[in-house]
Amino acid sequence: MFQNRTMRNRALTVILAGGLLVYFGSAARAESTWLENETIDPQGRSNPLQLSEVQLASATEQGLRHALVYPVTITGEALPLNAALRFFKPDGGAKTIIDLLQNFFKRAIRLESFSDFERLVGLIDYPESEGQGVYRVPMPEATKPWYRMGTSFIAAPGGQALTFSCATCHAGELFGKRVIGLTNRFPRANEFFLSGRAATRFISPEIFKRATSSDSSETEMYSRLRDNAQYIDGRMPLVRGLDTSLAHVALSLARRAADGVASKDPANYRKPRDTLLHHQPADSKPAVWWNVKFKNKWLLDGSVVAGNPIFTNILWNEIGRGTDLSQLSEWMSKNDDTIRALTAAVFSAQAPEFLDFFTEDHFQVEKVEQGQRLFSENCAFCHGNYVKGFQRSDRSELSKRELLRTVRVEYHSNTPVVNVGTDPLRAQGMKSLAEPLNRLDISKRSGIVVKVQNGYVPPPLVGIWARWPYMHNNSIPSLCAVLTPSAQRPVQWDVGEARATQSDFDSKCNGYPLGEKAPKTWKLNRWGHFDTRRVGLGNQGHDEGIITDNGREKFSPEQKSSLIQFLQTL
Repeated sequence: MFQNRTMRNRALTVILAGGLLVYFGSAARAESTWLENETIDPQGRSNPLQLSEVQLASATEQGLRHALVYPVTITGEALPLNAALRFFKPDGGAKTIIDLLQNFFKRAIRLESFSDFERLVGLIDYPESEGQGVYRVPMPEATKPWYRMGTSFIAAPGGQALTFSCATCHAGELFGKRVIGLTNRFPRANEFFLSGRAATRFISPEIFKRATSSDSSETEMYSRLRDNAQYIDGRMPLVRGLDTSLAHVALSLARRAADGVASKDPANYRKPRDTLLHHQPADSKPAVWWNVKFKNKWLLDGSVVAGNPIFTNILWNEIGRGTDLSQLSEWMSKNDDTIRALTAAVFSAQAPEFLDFFTEDHFQVEKVEQGQRLFSENCAFCHGNYVKGFQRSDRSELSKRELLRTVRVEYHSNTPVVNVGTDPLRAQGMKSLAEPLNRLDISKRSGIVVKVQNGYVPPPLVGIWARWPYMHNNSIPSLCAVLTPSAQRPVQWDVGEARATQSDFDSKCNGYPLGEKAPKTWKLNRWGHFDTRRVGLGNQGHDEGIITDNGREKFSPEQKSSLIQFLQTL
């Protein structure tokens, strides 16, 4: 949403120009080039590889499997699988000094089982069945696995290894259903990698060998992991629910040489280069997959302006795992089908619908229509237009659900980046990362270009109802609060998982229940409290010219309710 008329007119010019380019462009559709400012269809590109219907379905299925079982076999953080499982064997008593130390260690860090280990990483359980459509989760085995979504057993150099996949951050539980591509509300991957790096400092290969009864190949694999861990650094999240991958990548690169392959030299990790993210946070939440198709700039600040975002994501992931980039480049060149499958899965992802969980009685069609009018007048300039079923000529023949369904999305042909006064630290943090990433040989070969932006992408609002809390830093708990001037927004609140529609979700305000309405168990979580007064968690912005006019609120309580009902149908 734009702050003034000049910005609004500029946005309209961009939309019109982009639309004309699409209309008068070549009739023959080709694969996306991933070039900077590549014009895209305002309705998105759910099939950027231009596969046939059969090919797209097959590639998407394979991509979902790669999202669940990590495909990069040369990853720098691969733990010997059988050694890890032996470590978490049931406590059979202390027969040796190693048994005694092992049992003490597990209890001290509250990791007495492999499931506890997965819990530390923040993983969710597999569903009972594979499901369909948005809720499809292809099982890696014939039956429901005993391990959680994201746990990956891979054939790494030296034998079977344990690592974690994209589903660690990009698979969520929504009122009993699992959704690949939904943000994990409480990811812990960054915490896990930092804790793991710290642990390797104290556990030598010899201690590891004795504690896990490892053979020579397993011990060698652990030694390799331990060496790679020296090139990993990052920050702990300000609060659980946020991700610190920006700092994780930037600070890890600062422990390597400033050359085209980010060479791994002990001199660098012993004295890493100083960067902005050593001193200030840049936390943000993992983004949902189903909005990727509408953009030609990626990340919440739009700083990735060129290059396939899936390729980019794998590169950054592996920098954060201490992987040798020459080996990664070779792996990438030999596994183009894997990249394409993940691309197909991410770009074709769809959002869950509100009515999959709530009854039609929640909505009043007339109220939703009023909300659409308000949205078109005040919000569409930034967030796009959404054509609804009730705008069809045959609306009298449609069911209520068909009336409420979105028929067409019209977003920007060239993704805008706008500064509406929200917390700037996440966008500023890219200053630590842009130049080091752009100079990498692997970035140049794959066309990856990163540019620091002044602001954030006003996202398309498909599935906005399922994406609470709001803003890049989770600083606004509900849509009610989004539509309220920042000075009046909640300052602190308790948070928890989205397991039950009645207790864990405020369906009127669309977000976290606040105060006494919040489940009492949430208050017991040490990590379950959000405070916007902390640096990097500010809830300011998105006010003047958007929801206020000369300092006065634009919307009455009834209009806010209508707007929220409309947004819940997207």
